[in-house]
Amino acid sequence: MTSSRPENAPFLFPRFNSSVLPDPSRFFSNHLLSKPLPTNSFFQNYTLKNGDQADPQIRPCPYLIKNAPSSLSISYPSLFQNSAFFYNVFNADIIISGSHDGPDPNSRKTHLITSFSDLGVTLDFPSINLRFFLVRGSPFITCSVSGSSFTVSTSHDVLSLSGNSSTKYTAKLGNNQRWLIYASSPINLTKTGASSINCRGGFSGIIRFALVPGLNPDLESILDRFSCSYPVSGNADFKNPFALEYKWEKRGSGDLLMLAHPLHLKLLTSDDNPTVTVVDNFRYTSIDGDLVGVIGDSWVLRPDLVPIISALVKDVNALNSSAPVTSSSYFYAKLIARAARLALIAEEVRYLDVIPAIVKYLKDMIEPWLDGSFKPNGFLYDPKWGGLITKQGSRDSGADFGFGIYNDHHYHLGYFLYAIAVVSKIDPLWGESYRHQAYTLLSDFMTVDSDSDSNFPRLRCFDVFRLHSWAGGLTEFWDGRNQESTSEAVNAYYSAALLGLAYGDTHLVEVASTILTLEIDAAKMWWQVKEGDTLYPKDFTRENRVVGVLWSTKRDSSLWFRPKEWKECRLGIQLLPILPVSEILFSDVKFVKQLVNWTLPALQRHGVGEGWKGFVYALQSVYDRDGSIKKIRGLNEFDDGNSLSNLLWWIHSRDGDDQSRCNK
Repeated sequence: MTSSRPENAPFLFPRFNSSVLPDPSRFFSNHLLSKPLPTNSFFQNYTLKNGDQADPQIRPCPYLIKNAPSSLSISYPSLFQNSAFFYNVFNADIIISGSHDGPDPNSRKTHLITSFSDLGVTLDFPSINLRFFLVRGSPFITCSVSGSSFTVSTSHDVLSLSGNSSTKYTAKLGNNQRWLIYASSPINLTKTGASSINCRGGFSGIIRFALVPGLNPDLESILDRFSCSYPVSGNADFKNPFALEYKWEKRGSGDLLMLAHPLHLKLLTSDDNPTVTVVDNFRYTSIDGDLVGVIGDSWVLRPDLVPIISALVKDVNALNSSAPVTSSSYFYAKLIARAARLALIAEEVRYLDVIPAIVKYLKDMIEPWLDGSFKPNGFLYDPKWGGLITKQGSRDSGADFGFGIYNDHHYHLGYFLYAIAVVSKIDPLWGESYRHQAYTLLSDFMTVDSDSDSNFPRLRCFDVFRLHSWAGGLTEFWDGRNQESTSEAVNAYYSAALLGLAYGDTHLVEVASTILTLEIDAAKMWWQVKEGDTLYPKDFTRENRVVGVLWSTKRDSSLWFRPKEWKECRLGIQLLPILPVSEILFSDVKFVKQLVNWTLPALQRHGVGEGWKGFVYALQSVYDRDGSIKKIRGLNEFDDGNSLSNLLWWIHSRDGDDQSRCNK
């Protein structure tokens, strides 16, 4: 976090102009290019390649948005579903087009991002004099028109267009949707042809579009009431301990109506939000569950916090320092984090003789990455987007799992920070000598108090609206952003909190703990699929206990690296690395038993890796300690980030065979 790095501290990782990163100047306004830029935002597809490839939908909620050189399309998406996956289907329900009164329509800049915030983006179309304020959670799409005419069309038929006044029109479409069009000043809209509506004469002002989400006439009256107040941006603040506050910048007049997803509603307590009103009957459907109306331009979200440090119990074997060392930033980081776990376990069981050897191993492994002497790889600073990349990743976009194009940053760096935090706890003088480097690694994905001098964007991976992280970086994806391993995201923020404890940084502990808790809450809501849940379609819920990869507009049972039938991998990638905080991530014992029973038959398949079996047995120990320990003692191999010692610690710190816990 930049606020915790001392002023005038040297920037320690060398700058390097990568050959594999895209050019941000194509789609960002010039005044933004001197600042760090987001690499996992909800609008990321609009910043990659031509900005219009691979169906580049963005999802400000509840709509999907798609752009073309002279238009922007809005979809209230339908859902395609089967037992393996389900996803949003884009239909161009409303298409807003403008006339080419501005710059050359063939300009390479078909759209331009002129500002962005935690909760929104401003998208300009210079050639057609339209500006869109795309703010997450707004039931309206808001457009500023600058003295030009425009056309509203649809992929359906326009059955009727009626004007209640010169500032409000109702369009009924052939797919049974009813859209409202609001204008800030009188406007003349006329139906022309089967599927288009024209604005006659030039217009300057604000146009807003909203789908009426049902047949109840009260729903339209709610939209009418809040049509004059519109958000242009929104920030997410962590200034108050253990809380996240949304603050929207609004214009116009009256109160602000926004939409909350199910996790928002869970965290939106009345004590913290006396001026906020939930409109329970005002709902839109979404892939995340129903979005519910909330009145108020400031929300406070307060999760129930989890403990940062829990008791560690069990013996530790001497570290096998002869293990081969990889140059991969991910696998290297897992190795050192694995060793750091052994040091904490040794401390807890008072088997102190092995700690000096473990600490020496850790220092020898960590220091070359912090001082630049690790020749096969290392960290560089990319000034183009504002972040750390690896030497291997600067030359090869596929190296280090795409770290050089901003994939998986919180995963890799979380493991590094865990190891650094442990050594700093044991040897504070060493920790102080590498404090600047540690905070630079941290700031890459955990910058919260950013300013104009920051070298990194705010919260690179964590989505403050969805309340979980995204792992994909500067790569276009049909279904938007994605994340597979929630547990490695949990590890990243857990490690950040541990670093704060090691350095006595109270602010870091508070913020990292808050984000950690939100990540866990989101994993429980959207990745963990419990029997009988109604959030997801019945076929998907019946066949799956965990989501494999969660996308912006899709839920998939398959993994990036294995097919959906390898259920032990689907379980393991949502558990590794096993830490004290893992018991909070899997605190629902009834669900844990469902998950293990769903997974166990897959272990009969020929060739199942013993490392993956270890994760299944670790969760089995939550409700069947004796049964799981026999299985674990029969394993000959373990995941490269795990160990027999860690599994034994985990098992012996469970309650064991108390079957009554499964009913909780």
